[in-house]
Amino acid sequence: MSAQTPVWFIAAASSGFGKYIALEALKRGHRVIASARSTSRISDLADAGAVTLALDVTWPQEQIEKVAKEANDKYGYINHLVNAAGYILVGAVEETSPKEDYDHFNTNVFGTLNTCKAFLPYLRSTPGHRTISNFGSIGSWVGGAGYALYSGTKFAISGISEGLRAELAPLGIAVTVVEPGYFRTGFLNASARVSAAKTIQAYEDSVVGSVRRRIEETDNRQRGDVEKGCKVIVDILTREGVAEGKEVPERVVLGSDAPGVVRGKLERTEALLKEWEGVTTNTDHE
Repeated sequence: MSAQTPVWFIAAASSGFGKYIALEALKRGHRVIASARSTSRISDLADAGAVTLALDVTWPQEQIEKVAKEANDKYGYINHLVNAAGYILVGAVEETSPKEDYDHFNTNVFGTLNTCKAFLPYLRSTPGHRTISNFGSIGSWVGGAGYALYSGTKFAISGISEGLRAELAPLGIAVTVVEPGYFRTGFLNASARVSAAKTIQAYEDSVVGSVRRRIEETDNRQRGDVEKGCKVIVDILTREGVAEGKEVPERVVLGSDAPGVVRGKLERTEALLKEWEGVTTNTDHE
């Protein structure tokens, strides 16, 4: 790690992982620049010692770039960029409108992408250890009824992060995608999740309706402790504590419930390949 005090910029720090990563970094004596759509939403982080800036990741790129410059000007460098903005859109694919779909991708995918673009010139010019962490999900691995659009955004984030990692590794910047399982944040709160404006009874009587009800039942009962999770994330990004002596990994599959989801997908995919390989691979020119 650089001899300089690490500087973090955290997009979407008003709650959940963004907030608790900020608090964990501050606890370690690091400098934190926290952002939210309104700085009034992160006044508690300002009280804890963070610099706070307004940022909506769906703003035009020129505005995001101005925030990036202002953030870099605070201390003259940035070591860690954390992209934690995102929400879940609940509904069957037929139920969600094109506008709802676009807004979902605009926040979860394009917001992360554009924030990376805006901050990369400053990260590239910072010496020492630097990271970008983007938030995927166990939904990056498995799509499901009632949250297909959300999974689509998280599949995209994990794929983009893998490619970005390959691009930035030669420049000394480590990129990882954090893929949490169920953590007790406000993510599933009624005030945070977005449901399709239209519901279709045929889906309400099927698995989609069951998923809607299960989300409500799961809210505030998730197994994962976000503060413990963020301590692990900060350890990994700074290569300290439980991550001492290790490199920043390609992905952080976070939470006791997450590895089982990934292993299940790997097993199903391997079984599918074995079943169809003799058919689907017999496609070359003679």
